[in-house]
Amino acid sequence: STPVGVSENGARAALRTAVGRALTALAQGDAPESAFAGLATSGEAQSFSGLRDRLGLLHTVIGTPWPDVRAAHLAETAEDWLGLELDRAARALAAGSGRSAGLRLHEALQGLLPWPEAADLDRLAPTRLEVPSGSSVRLEYPSADAHGDDDAVTSGDVAPPVLPVKLQEMFGATQSPAIVDGRVPVLLHLLSPARRPLAVTADLASFWAGAYAHVRAENRGRYPKHPWPEDPATAQPTKHTTIRAARG
Repeated sequence: STPVGVSENGARAALRTAVGRALTALAQGDAPESAFAGLATSGEAQSFSGLRDRLGLLHTVIGTPWPDVRAAHLAETAEDWLGLELDRAARALAAGSGRSAGLRLHEALQGLLPWPEAADLDRLAPTRLEVPSGSSVRLEYPSADAHGDDDAVTSGDVAPPVLPVKLQEMFGATQSPAIVDGRVPVLLHLLSPARRPLAVTADLASFWAGAYAHVRAENRGRYPKHPWPEDPATAQPTKHTTIRAARG
């Protein structure tokens, strides 16, 4: 727990230790809001974790100037990127102004963004991708700690981000999406109309030409109101049932 009513130095030291524990918990798979409970709001912890994972992918694939944001490195260098926030939170806690440290983790992590390369962050590692149906679907990035220890590795060694999307919304696409200027293929988790998993692929063209026929045979009877064309690569993508799509 974070200290209340103690000296500013004592509060700061306790916060510094707590941040290290939280980063370790995050690296071990704890949810961000759980790892940083008492240190930051749930939303702040999730925003921090999301940015960290995007930066982790860029550091792994590109290397410098994108920063190393693995938990162990962030814990070791906390004074560099989080020092001012620790000062602010320690003053507030020492003054007895609250039980939560209220650390602004996301803002502090943004301070590590390289310039002018930071302007390319959303293009290289977007938070969402637009799919053929027009939907904007959130990408699920692997943990920044899921990658290797090297500054940069080959794209084939990188844990890919996942795009969970209904199969019908990908009709008409002839290849899988990729990020980081095409260097990292996105792993598609193709879902049924009920959002149940149907297939996983990083090669959509091969899936359409092969396994799709089996998926179609297994599911068109289960979901008769949804389209299951024989040639999905040339079919119209849709978010809707066959009847609603026909109505326009």
